[in-house]
Formats: sequence, structure tokens, C-alpha cells
Amino acid sequence: MPEKPHQNLAIIGHVDHGKSTLVGRLLYETGSVPEHIIEQHKEEAEEKGKGGFEFAYVMDNLAEERERGVTIDIAHQEFQTDEYYFTIVDTPGHRDFVKNMITGASQADNAVLVVAADDGVAPQTQEHVFLARTLGINELIVGVNKMDRVDYEESRYREVVTEVEDLLNQVRFATEDASFIPISALEGDNVVERSGNMEWYDGELVLEALNGLEEPEPPTDAPLRLPIQDVYTISGIGTVPVGRVETGLLNTGDNVSFQPSDVGGEVKTIEMHHEEVPRAEPGDNVGFNVRGIGKDDIHRGDVCGPADDPPSVAETFTAQIVVMQHPSVITDGYTPVFHAHTAQVACTIESIDQKIDASSGEVEEENPDFIQSGDAAVITVRPQKPLSIEPSSEIPELGSFAVRDMGQTIAAGRVLEVNGS
Repeated sequence: MPEKPHQNLAIIGHVDHGKSTLVGRLLYETGSVPEHIIEQHKEEAEEKGKGGFEFAYVMDNLAEERERGVTIDIAHQEFQTDEYYFTIVDTPGHRDFVKNMITGASQADNAVLVVAADDGVAPQTQEHVFLARTLGINELIVGVNKMDRVDYEESRYREVVTEVEDLLNQVRFATEDASFIPISALEGDNVVERSGNMEWYDGELVLEALNGLEEPEPPTDAPLRLPIQDVYTISGIGTVPVGRVETGLLNTGDNVSFQPSDVGGEVKTIEMHHEEVPRAEPGDNVGFNVRGIGKDDIHRGDVCGPADDPPSVAETFTAQIVVMQHPSVITDGYTPVFHAHTAQVACTIESIDQKIDASSGEVEEENPDFIQSGDAAVITVRPQKPLSIEPSSEIPELGSFAVRDMGQTIAAGRVLEVNGS
């Protein structure tokens, strides 16, 4: 089978707007989930009085089944189209979407935004669009979903499109990089087949829009960066760190370094999909074994890179952030938890250096006393324990983060400069 180019696709949008149903529908229509499984879920859904939830069930049940097996990284789901092999980053249903968006979908190349026609733009829609913009998602396919609930009316579709365009303009997301498609994921309208219910629409279907996405350039030229998700001990092999290659190449025989744990050694074996492979490239989820490394030497949140060009470790770093929600104000000395790739580290905001106009990017104020919801700023940050992170201009895959406190995402940002020890 010839290798198709790979795309990471984030499916974003408000919790009840039908993300799971759309994902289930795409998996089913592209033959990634067999029909009998859908039928089984349909019966189960109807028994529970939840008819119509069969596609969402597919997602949730797969997630549970996969959690019981030891598959690497349960947050991924895959399907193929004529042009691409897609990995959906963060299947809906995960409570903490935003955190996964940073550790997973900040790596997404493009995104599908699901907005329900009967509901329009909701608070979470705004948060996700904001994040997609901050994290460098290139193109947005907007599925105006649940058209069946508004009698497939063109006028309602137009209203929602205007709402979403306003939102995109607010966060400086080029609206020409967005395509809008009226769909019903539940009924299958305009997802893979053209709907007879919306004669007024003659644009692309969801599948056509996915096929039409630009092919991402794999970051193979950058140095190897592989954030560690877990560390297992496997009998007969030994210690096996597991993670996803974000940039560069991992080859057997390479000398690698894990930062900030500051240990290293030679790569003995690399395993992918339960098979040994000689090398791994960006986007590959792998387990690998390194000579002389024990289970307690490395940890989730470490980053593996070449021994002669090891991942940066930040004593402090400057970053640009956007504050999404905070009940009061953020001042110097505030210490929330920063989520970057697979690491979670408490970090102190040492100084707020500049306040920036979020819509124009102009500097509004030097050294402001505080920032609050809706503000963008440049800050200097001091991790409370060693953190490996990279400037987003050099290695964007390791240059973005979410800031969390009180059980919610309060800000997202990207690293401008790393000051090492």
C-alpha cells in the first residue's frame, strides 16, 4: 500500500454541537469502523433511549476499549480519504480538551470547527477558535451542524456563518482560510454525500474539503524532538519510553539525550504498531529502548533529542500569551501550572513586560501592573522545576503551552525566547 501523506486534524467546537457524531460519521463513511459495530451501537443507543447517538457511542466505546488495551495514546483516531491519512487529535469526549489541544493538537495542522445551527457561536466555540489561532492552525473547515434541526434553512445557515466570521475576525484568523459547509452529521447531509435537503448549497462537502487541504511539510529537517508520554518496563526489552516524534528523525544507533533529566545513551530498538522499525519520523507514535537507561531515570514531560544538539532547558523564558478567562487579574508572582507538550510544571510569572492589543498586535503598554481576561501580553516566566521547551520560531511543535489554574485553562501562549542555565 503506497503511503499517503499524513495530516493531524483537530476537531474543535462547543461540547454539545456534535463533534463526536461528526467524527463517528467520518470514521464510518471512510470504512474505518465496520458497519456491524455501528449497528451494535445503534441498538445499544436505542435501548438506552438515546437513538441518534450511535456515532457518538462509537467514539466513546472505542476510547474505553482502547484505554483497557495498552495502545499508545488513546486520544487518537484514524481514517483515510483519497488524498490523506488523517489522525484526529483528541477525540471528543475527553473532559479536558484544551490541555490535549496543547499537548496534542497544538501539533494539528488544520482543524474542523463544529458549530450547531440551532445554537450558533457558544463560549467554548470562542475559546477553541482563539486557541487554534494562537497555536498556529492553518486552515479551518467550519461545519455548520444540525441543519436538520433548523429545517435545512439557508437563512439560518447564513446567520451562523456571519457569527463565525465575526469571531474569526476578532482573533485575526483570516476568514479566507476558512470554508463553511452546512451539514447534519447525524443524518449524513453534506459530510460524504451531497444532501438533497439543501439544494441551495453547491459548495464542497466535508470530505472534499479535507481532501483539498494543503499537504503539511513534515519537520524532518529540524533536530529530533520527542516528548515522552509514559515510561514502561517491558519484559525481554527493558525500559521503554513512549511518545510521539514531533520533529526530526529517530534512528536505531543514534545517541540521544533526555532533558531535563539529563541522561542519555544509544537507541537500541524502535517499535511502532507492535513492529520493530529502523527509524521513526514526525507524527509517529513510538516506543523505544535506550541502552543503559532505567525506568526511574526519565519521566513523562522529558524531551528526547540528539546528544550533540540536546533539547533546551529553560531557567526562564519569555512568551506571548493570550488570557482567555481569569476571575480577577494576573500580576507578577502568579504561579499557575503550565502545560507544554507532555510536561506539566508550575511556573511563576516573574514579570509582565508588555501588554499587546490582541486584535492588532500593537504594544499598548510597557510593564503593566496587571493583565486580565481578553488581554494579550509578553511575559517572563520562571519554571519551578526544570522544563524543556523551545522557541516557537525555531521548533513550533515544542513552543506552545496552555496555562491552567482552578481547573480551567486561563491562557494559551507560545515561547519567544529560552534562557538556559
